[in-house]
Amino acid sequence: MFSEKLNLLKQKNLSRHIDDRESPQGPRIMIQGREFLHFSSNDYLGLANHPSIIDKANESMSRYGFGAGASRLLSGGSILHHQLEEKIAQVKNTEAALVFNSGYAANTGTIPALADGDTVLFSDELNHASIIDGCRLSRAETIIYTHRDMTHLEDCLKNTAAKKRIVITDTIFSMDGDIAPLPEIVRLCKTHSAHLYIDDAHATGVIGKGKGGLSHFAISPEPWIIQMGTFSKALGSFGAFVAGSAEIIEWAVNSARSFMYSTALPACVVAASSAALELIENNPRIIDQLWTNRDKAAQGILAAGYDIMGSESPIIPIRTGSIQNTLRIAKHLFEQGILAPAVRPPTVKESRIRITVTATHTDQDIERLIEALKGM
Repeated sequence: MFSEKLNLLKQKNLSRHIDDRESPQGPRIMIQGREFLHFSSNDYLGLANHPSIIDKANESMSRYGFGAGASRLLSGGSILHHQLEEKIAQVKNTEAALVFNSGYAANTGTIPALADGDTVLFSDELNHASIIDGCRLSRAETIIYTHRDMTHLEDCLKNTAAKKRIVITDTIFSMDGDIAPLPEIVRLCKTHSAHLYIDDAHATGVIGKGKGGLSHFAISPEPWIIQMGTFSKALGSFGAFVAGSAEIIEWAVNSARSFMYSTALPACVVAASSAALELIENNPRIIDQLWTNRDKAAQGILAAGYDIMGSESPIIPIRTGSIQNTLRIAKHLFEQGILAPAVRPPTVKESRIRITVTATHTDQDIERLIEALKGM
């Protein structure tokens, strides 16, 4: 039934396959018995295999067991879930927060809950697929504005009559590594009486001393700003959250379908997320190390003659010019024992190699990557 479609993907060099690792997450991983230097992980702070986080997860498993057994609304959650939500609200400086099972679930549940027939959504054209799907599921009118183009966003807001407006943007864009101009977006939202929904998935634990986009730009978390983020990237755990006013969070509890109708996260996963937040709070230097490594890698890749497409974060895309060249570079790196897979349509319009740098990469790791790129 799907053979023709699969063959077409292969002909276009767009077919994908899965290479599962045989080791813990980290700067080096094992695939099919071979060690690779790993530059494709979102484990920015290297916490996914951190001993203190593992200890907290084991400790909570001994106390609460593993499976949650039910949704939060049917007592599937533990007291750890509530404590994590209080901690997230403190980090994000909001009245309340709500834990979701994944970033995808948070966006596809919360955005439809916030929107109704009188709502118009304004979404950056390079927003994550989960935001796109959340907008689609909301059935609200969605206007796409040109990536980070504040003139276009302002024109869209001016020319749209709606009782309720919500501007939605990633903070750090997952495939480009650039940062949304949040101060300008906040100004436009104030001027045009719009809510703001920001996806801090790649910003939490990375910018703003780990607190994310609003903290990075010293923006006050107003009640009309909703912050979403994940535990699965810089925090090395799993799950996600939405933080905002108590009213919005109470509404999400009662209307976000991905929250209401999903079994709760296991308590041990929640304990790992709390441990990660505590670790960052007590050891902020790990974020400094991430940025030291990021700057070294970005400068080295630029010096080697590559275009990093305006990256401002530990996500460093390398412009390759074509799908074929992207695959060629990825294959060359793979042969050199470096994992940095090709990113192709439909994930992005323009193919690229997506390098992600972590706090646990060494200077030698980064130099090895740069030398391999020079050898192309």
